[in-house]
Amino acid sequence: MTLHRVVVGLSGGVDSAVTAHLLKQQGHEVVGIFMKNWEDDDDSEYCSSNIDFVDAAAVADVLGIEIEHVNFATDYKDRVFAEFVREYQAGRTPNPDILCNAEIKFKSFLDHAMRLGAEKIATGHYARVRLNPSTGRHQLLKGLDASKDQSYFLHRLNQAQLAKTLFPVGELHKTEVRRIAQEIGLPNAKKKDSTGICFIGERPFREFLNRYIVKEPGPIKDPTGRTIGQHVGLSFYTLGQRQGLGIGGVKAKGAQRGGGEHTPWFVARKDMTNNILWVVQGHDHPWLLSPQLQAGDASWCAGEPPPPGHYAAKTRYRQSDAACTLCADDNAAFALDFSEDQWAVTPGQSAVLYDGEVCLGGGVISHASALP
Repeated sequence: MTLHRVVVGLSGGVDSAVTAHLLKQQGHEVVGIFMKNWEDDDDSEYCSSNIDFVDAAAVADVLGIEIEHVNFATDYKDRVFAEFVREYQAGRTPNPDILCNAEIKFKSFLDHAMRLGAEKIATGHYARVRLNPSTGRHQLLKGLDASKDQSYFLHRLNQAQLAKTLFPVGELHKTEVRRIAQEIGLPNAKKKDSTGICFIGERPFREFLNRYIVKEPGPIKDPTGRTIGQHVGLSFYTLGQRQGLGIGGVKAKGAQRGGGEHTPWFVARKDMTNNILWVVQGHDHPWLLSPQLQAGDASWCAGEPPPPGHYAAKTRYRQSDAACTLCADDNAAFALDFSEDQWAVTPGQSAVLYDGEVCLGGGVISHASALP
């Protein structure tokens, strides 16, 4: 095995800590970097990177490696957060974690690491990289722990980025990572996994979005056209949403497909032109089911789209792979036809394509056709 100077993104969490340990154990020269990506109200109860840095520094101390604190907040605000706000304002539901990986962790961070003389970078993501000897190209693979696989969030990585990246914990299950952390006495061995978007943390999402999005209230309507409530602004809702609609006591008018009169309401459509939020009753209402989707802004790990044919796809992170047929328009756009209708396919989210364990890439969902 070739030994390298590897710069590891130490987040303060257990996955990146064990990543650094495993690389050092293999004999690599390991340096840690803590990325600060958000500065606004950073000392609040919701978003405290200071605590994470203390944890990361404690890990570096135990492992006997250097750690550097690097501020990428300006890059993050310009290249991730601004796009996040634009997408929400337009009524779509973006995934900033995907953009953060493409623009910050594997661009700004990678560039900084190379300036430090790194030959490789590493993070605590649950994914794997493999060189395909028949093509000479690097492949992004799912992590071995299916319940923790994060290839969905990494699907925009290109050949140059994959060639310089290591994902050691992608070869392990989470229980094994925790066991190693405890065994070597890492101070964050039992630290709970972070959830949510880094700049929002655990705070109520609508409360955060309120600061940046213009509110324009309007009617909530059911499929018959009846107004059954008021929404606070279309940007604050996403397709498939059930909570926070304020119409829980409203009963259906007549018999609706998908559920009885006490069945929950779900957001099904957002009419941005007329500022109407359309809701339906029942999880399996036809308006929530899509046999196909279109996606743009495509990014393919191999540098070119895979040939049209049969694959599997995810339209959201926690979804099982869904059998589909790829119809590629060009390098930047494609359509997917699904074997089974997909639930609440949401514009702004990513459709990510797989061939077995290989993540091929994907694109941003622009449109999903619902059943009539």
